[in-house]
Amino acid sequence: MLTYQEYNDYCSTLKASNHVVQWGGAHVWKVYDKVFAVGGWSDNKNPAITFKTSELNFEILKDEPGFRPAPYLASRGFKWIQHFEEPYVTNTKLKEFIYDSYVLVASGLSKKKQREIGIA
Repeated sequence: MLTYQEYNDYCSTLKASNHVVQWGGAHVWKVYDKVFAVGGWSDNKNPAITFKTSELNFEILKDEPGFRPAPYLASRGFKWIQHFEEPYVTNTKLKEFIYDSYVLVASGLSKKKQREIGIA
């Protein structure tokens, strides 16, 4: 499981990303002003990592052990998943989920901003 430090270090490498601590101490990462990952909201020592996903991945992951539809977000119809308990996926796989979330969220930005970060 990613530690907060590893999570924050990884998210900081993504272009135009910025970090704020909000919503009860959660580590929130945004691309420009759009949230793509949240680290926090966990009842144990390991951070729960919340990320946006495609509809297909949402349907697959929501029933996998260690994952759940993200509290609050999924109940409002958003396709967000939270990885919150064992069995933990590898750090590499979790970073892939975070990156995919970053791209999904960034795809909703203006074409100019998409070009600036290299996803257009």
